[in-house]
Amino acid sequence: MSMCILYLSQLIPYPIDAGPKVRSYHVLQYLAQTGYEVTLVAFRRESDGETAVSHLHQFCTAIHTAPMRRSPLKDGWHLGRSLLTNQPFLIARDSVAAMHHLIKRLVQEHSFDAIHADQLWMAQYALAAWEANNGRFSPTLILDQHNAVYLIPQRLAQSTGNFAKKWLLKREASVLQRYEQAVCQQFDHVVWVTEEDREAVFGNQSSVFSKQLAVNSGETRHSVIPICVDVAEKQVVERRPNAHRVTFLGGLHWPPNAEGIVWFAQEVWPQVIAQCPNACLTIIGKNPPAELATSHQPPTTIDITGYVTDLEPYLQETAVFIVPLHAGGGMRVKILDAWSWGLPIVSTTIGAEGICYEDGADMLLADEADTFAQAVVSLLQDSDWAAAVGRNGRLTVETHYDWRKIYPAWDAVNTHQHIKPQTAS
Repeated sequence: MSMCILYLSQLIPYPIDAGPKVRSYHVLQYLAQTGYEVTLVAFRRESDGETAVSHLHQFCTAIHTAPMRRSPLKDGWHLGRSLLTNQPFLIARDSVAAMHHLIKRLVQEHSFDAIHADQLWMAQYALAAWEANNGRFSPTLILDQHNAVYLIPQRLAQSTGNFAKKWLLKREASVLQRYEQAVCQQFDHVVWVTEEDREAVFGNQSSVFSKQLAVNSGETRHSVIPICVDVAEKQVVERRPNAHRVTFLGGLHWPPNAEGIVWFAQEVWPQVIAQCPNACLTIIGKNPPAELATSHQPPTTIDITGYVTDLEPYLQETAVFIVPLHAGGGMRVKILDAWSWGLPIVSTTIGAEGICYEDGADMLLADEADTFAQAVVSLLQDSDWAAAVGRNGRLTVETHYDWRKIYPAWDAVNTHQHIKPQTAS
């Protein structure tokens, strides 16, 4: 008999236009291909159409959704509740009664061999599902940690000059770190996308936890399975001879992306355009921050597109792909995408964190504005070197980040022996 998995997702993972969606989509694809019966439960936003849900039926036996509706007023209420209860704001915001009711009903009506929480936000629902099951069956509890989540507010706090914002971010990071450690210990198996994230959450205690878990379960319950892409699906882009775009791609509603591209536009781009006046900074992603409009650069040198459904025309004109991030956790899937397209990349160290790379061969690293600018200029002015960096990047993603090669590792996770969760502290 095939295993039945209850897969809990914070979003509907289609279309695969963001890092978390890439991870979830290809995991579901692998599970379906291997014969698992998956019931997908996901939050549904107003922008999620029927096409997205119907597309995923090819991987899932059943799909259930609960509405996700956010607003500044609700966020303010959740922030107040977070301050009073010492619960992380990011977790309190996503505690939705409709989702709790839906999951409770499903586990009371069906038996599942495993409950898979995709991202820390869904951990509370996996633990609630185990409790609502009332011992009828004994599912394996799996948590897929896309990020060491507390690192995101912690790193954002380091770069902001606003005192109130800095205090809130530092507090959120501290509360979130404790929550993250406690919750991870309640799962039978925790999967990390990078070793750096696992070490960031547990630090020097990680080996102690592993030894304790080995006593309880016969083996460690920590694994590292990187985010992977469909290398066969993403082909190398045929770039035009006059490629002149310096391209950033990413959802700008996510603070690390917004902060990073504003820094690049204000601190790095003036140095680039002084040496390469024909270059065009191309910023692709929904909800571009207002600060981009005040970068004081000639309008002809910056192209802010918003969300784009067809990337091909922009990629064909891309000479350099940039990842100017100074905050975040997990992996930047935009790097895997750019490698797949054969584009040369300049990234910060944090932007490339957790990814297998060779500086100067398949990617260029720079953390300061002047060195970042010079790296971009060097690729703009030397097309042969830029092409070689792009080819090396394609080889790296083919070798290390093809989901068809890497994701059989999920079999050992899904068959992990169950341990009853302890109460979070």
